[in-house]
Amino acid sequence: MHLSFANLNMMNLEQLKYPIGKFEKPEKITKDILSTWVSQISAFPKRLTEEVQTLTDEQLDTKYRPDGWSLRQVVHH
Repeated sequence: MHLSFANLNMMNLEQLKYPIGKFEKPEKITKDILSTWVSQISAFPKRLTEEVQTLTDEQLDTKYRPDGWSLRQVVHH
């Protein structure tokens, strides 16, 4: 399923660009914050593989916004 420009009128472009929101930098970056970030980055490839391994080709080829990349392209990138 591809989003049409008519659907775009109902959705905020910023929401489509940043579906989980923009990065909010902490006022102070502590060792604990860095440690958390390193853990999250280390775990990400495995989590991503687990999330997409059962998706169909149709799901992987779905674009999440008009003229945007498909899920397959985002994951590959």
